[in-house]
Amino acid sequence: MTDALLPIPWLAPDDETTPLPDPETALAEPNGLLAIGASLSPGRLQAAYRAGVFPWYSPGEPILWWSPDPRAIIPPSGFHISRSLRRALRRDDYRVSLDTAFDAVVAACAEPRADQLGTWITTDMRAAYSRLHVAGLAHSIEVWRGDALIGGLYGVSLGSAFFGESMFSRAPNGSKIAMAWLMRQIQAWGFHFLDCQMPTAHLLRMGAEEIPRKRFLLALAASQRQPTRTGPWQLEITRGAVTGEWDDD
Repeated sequence: MTDALLPIPWLAPDDETTPLPDPETALAEPNGLLAIGASLSPGRLQAAYRAGVFPWYSPGEPILWWSPDPRAIIPPSGFHISRSLRRALRRDDYRVSLDTAFDAVVAACAEPRADQLGTWITTDMRAAYSRLHVAGLAHSIEVWRGDALIGGLYGVSLGSAFFGESMFSRAPNGSKIAMAWLMRQIQAWGFHFLDCQMPTAHLLRMGAEEIPRKRFLLALAASQRQPTRTGPWQLEITRGAVTGEWDDD
């Protein structure tokens, strides 16, 4: 353990009640590290997300809790698609579903990629989010070609915020199609934003914006004043709604 981690509060591994620290006390380096330990119980995870905190750690490490500054979000109205993605969305060789294969989506997201040595979606993480899914608070969107799962993503929904966790593709545009359908659906439901946690070049091209943590926490608090749409979710939009007017790149 490095000296940089010494000021971070440690919670007992089975602790489900001690509140996590104020997100504004998170470290600047590594960016956003807030606390270590505790559990991944449904109650703990709900409280963490509502406070702007999420778990992220590697196999063999204790649970690490984060609230980075800045934070990356995508307002539904700010989602961008490229012309090539628009063409892919208009094809009729795929179908999309919600909450029909949650564990399969999480398992696909956990598969190591060519540029990775491993995965942060540990066995314990998979079990924790599966419990949240059963509770109606974690959701998946699936993209199919025939009976083959070719793309998807999963995350947590509380209030009018969707907290994206991970996505995967097994075919070109698989995860992008999933994102486009999800963004249009949560826009129709009046969601405030999709939380991307940390910015990536891929997400920035799709409309993610980096905002200060303080501004994110204010937006999050406003989103939590809305009722939570519990699952299982079903799509309430048409292909035409998804392939309609978006901001082109």
